[in-house]
Amino acid sequence: MGPYLTHFLVSLSAVFFVVDPIGVVPIFLAITAGDSEVKMRRTALRACLVAGGLLMFFAIFGGVIFQVFGVSLAAFRVAGGILLLITSLDMLRARPSETRTTRTEEQEGVAKEDVALVPLAMPLLAGPGAIASAMVLMSKGGTLLMSVPVLAAIALTFVAAYFILRASHLVQRVLKQSGVAILERVMGLILAAIAVQFMADGAKDLLGL
Repeated sequence: MGPYLTHFLVSLSAVFFVVDPIGVVPIFLAITAGDSEVKMRRTALRACLVAGGLLMFFAIFGGVIFQVFGVSLAAFRVAGGILLLITSLDMLRARPSETRTTRTEEQEGVAKEDVALVPLAMPLLAGPGAIASAMVLMSKGGTLLMSVPVLAAIALTFVAAYFILRASHLVQRVLKQSGVAILERVMGLILAAIAVQFMADGAKDLLGL
């Protein structure tokens, strides 16, 4: 398997699992309750476009942000790995992660007329964990060509997220609560392994091994 395909598959797994559009489905249905099908589709489209744009921005300009704040890539890998590990542990327990959104934010979202940007795009889809993943994955590539798989993974994730949210009623009917919980645990396990790898790579660079 070539390095580009390997990097793409790792990037797609990390980004998709931490964005977790399937886990967002129950919240999406709650905050769009009473909306027409057309409005729900528009909300899903706007949210995915904005969230995808945010991840693309941080993926491309993450290096500049590191330089401005004087943060090394190794330190950010460790920090991003810890954040992903916390998120993955919440997924393994099939409960909403407060690194993405709190109950108060969800309740405020229900009361808002326009929920596409907040809380749907940010922080539900493009939360701190997703942003950290995108930046760390870009830093692992090292070359311009190796950044293409990461950007492709982000784009594909949000195309999939749009269709999942668009069919949210069907997804919830088919999977039910137990099905969503099982998928959350499986994705959480894989995300935990990716998080540990992030931390191991960062620690190795920090220690100069």
